[in-house]
Amino acid sequence: MADKPIKWQKLVPELDVSDFERSVQFYTEVLGFEVLFRREGFVYLELEEVQFMLEQMSNNGWVTAERKYPLGRGINFQIELDDIEPLYSRLKQADRPPFRDMQENWYETGNVLSGQREFLVQDPDGYLLRFCQAIGIDGV
Repeated sequence: MADKPIKWQKLVPELDVSDFERSVQFYTEVLGFEVLFRREGFVYLELEEVQFMLEQMSNNGWVTAERKYPLGRGINFQIELDDIEPLYSRLKQADRPPFRDMQENWYETGNVLSGQREFLVQDPDGYLLRFCQAIGIDGV
């Protein structure tokens, strides 16, 4: 766990998970997140400047609807890293196939195109994680 003061990001998703230890293992050992702090059924994670909270599902939480796999339907979390190649390799080695293989995409953002290399993977509960790496900007 981190000994440094935590720089809290302004948006930190908190994900309910069905098997807490399985999810912590996936986020730390496969994806490379660092545990900033942990308590019973809860963990606060960070990778570069990206932060997530994971919490063991319970009926005491903020339950708005029935939870069915895949959780987080209709949302994907874009996670920009400096270099996504090592993570992509770790996923392949861990036999965790991507939801969408790595590809290069260019998105119109006003009067420029922003390029990124990206791939998507589902976590053990089906949350969709889109890892990306900026590759440049081009005028339109």
